[in-house]
Amino acid sequence: MRKITTYEMAMCGIMAALMCIAGPLSVPIGPVPVTLTNLVIYFALAVTGTRLTLNSYIVYLLLGAAGLPVFSGFAGGLAKLSGPTGGYLIGFILMILIGGAVYERSSRHPVIGAAGFFIGLVVAYIFGTAWFVFQMKVGVGYALTVCVWPFIPFDLIKIVLGILVGSSVRKAVMHAGFATGADRKQRG
Repeated sequence: MRKITTYEMAMCGIMAALMCIAGPLSVPIGPVPVTLTNLVIYFALAVTGTRLTLNSYIVYLLLGAAGLPVFSGFAGGLAKLSGPTGGYLIGFILMILIGGAVYERSSRHPVIGAAGFFIGLVVAYIFGTAWFVFQMKVGVGYALTVCVWPFIPFDLIKIVLGILVGSSVRKAVMHAGFATGADRKQRG
């Protein structure tokens, strides 16, 4: 097992902090609000890669599970994670793994990366919607109407913004020399 570098610790902390800041900000449009959490996830994937984004997101989930108000609507606690919309929070783990893998394997190609992020999002939608259907005891059609269809346009915009801004920030971080030699090779 390799050691985590100072750069990696700092980037994990920064990304987890961004998730904690953006996660509570939400616009309720039904049982599932529009949040900025997945925008920060896409941004983090573009800047730091899959492993560090996953670590940052797990820190975010643990802080929320411990009761800090970092989830949508300034909620926190295990009740939010196990509630009807908690499946989407858990599904984002799959989104990170799938989207990040595609993005990194494509050598960070923006179009292929966007497609990978969307595929990961679809998997998160499936997981979260199944969880919602089970918890609320509603039909799949109703769940899709309130939990998926209204969010697709917002999520497509978030994917594009996350990749564009994240790629620019990554280039600036690398150009400024904040990453050490080993980090540059791994992240390059």
